[in-house]
Amino acid sequence: MSTRPGQPDMSTQPGQPDMSTRAGTTTQVRPGPADRPSAPVRPGRASLRPSARRLRALARAEFTLLGRNRTAMVTALLVPLALPFSLRPALGEMDLKGHGLSIGVVMLTAAIGFSFLFAVYTSVVSAFVARREELVLKRLRTGELGDTEILTGTALPAMSLGLVQALVLSLGCAALLDTGAPKAVYLTVLGVLAGLVLCAALGALTAAITRTAESAQVTALPLIFVSMIGSGVVIPTDVMPDRVAAVCELLPLSPAVRLVRGGWTGELDAPQALGTLALALAWVLVAVFAVRRWFRWEPRR
Repeated sequence: MSTRPGQPDMSTQPGQPDMSTRAGTTTQVRPGPADRPSAPVRPGRASLRPSARRLRALARAEFTLLGRNRTAMVTALLVPLALPFSLRPALGEMDLKGHGLSIGVVMLTAAIGFSFLFAVYTSVVSAFVARREELVLKRLRTGELGDTEILTGTALPAMSLGLVQALVLSLGCAALLDTGAPKAVYLTVLGVLAGLVLCAALGALTAAITRTAESAQVTALPLIFVSMIGSGVVIPTDVMPDRVAAVCELLPLSPAVRLVRGGWTGELDAPQALGTLALALAWVLVAVFAVRRWFRWEPRR
């Protein structure tokens, strides 16, 4: 059928479906999915959700394995609770009041410091070494998980345990040891977060030089002893000689411990708090860079 001049072509008017005539029958052709306008896709959401699901699944599996390891669970749960109370007789002989400290605050700081070392650091070392030697990390890298997701998901259960333990210890010491509420809560929170991330990164770095899961407890001892003595976990740096304290305050865990204690006592002014926070962030960045550079994915033979 031809179209007269001046008349519109009725078969191709916009907004109407196409009509085709075949053998005296009329067939209506509906627009296909490709012709329909697609909904706008927000950048990042499609890739974020699968990544979060993968990370959650890996963390859940690691938390199950951590719960089955009785030695790791006893070390992570009981040591941070028992060791601070064993230090109380020695703390009574120190001149804490002369430095603006109390036994309750020092014991609270020691408990959180022990949680960093035993609930997070040693657990992460054992987890990474065991997964590496069992070729779990190697198989995970062949799937959809990225390196950052594997490292984060493996360390996330220990970090979560350390965070919950720090909260429980803070509430318990505030109730039993009369430490009161922290005077600068944000400093304590920043100190706890910095300690958790740093100990997880140091645990992954220590796992790189650890050959077997049985030797993980041995290779973790140097950092534990150095942090316990020099980072203010057992002995506050305030009661140390000035030269010794100046060196000990540069140790990896010292800024986190100082932020936790300073947030409770309010002893840190703005310049001191910023300097301590900058040092803590510097240690975290150095540890993360070292893990990305030297972490071993293959078993050590």
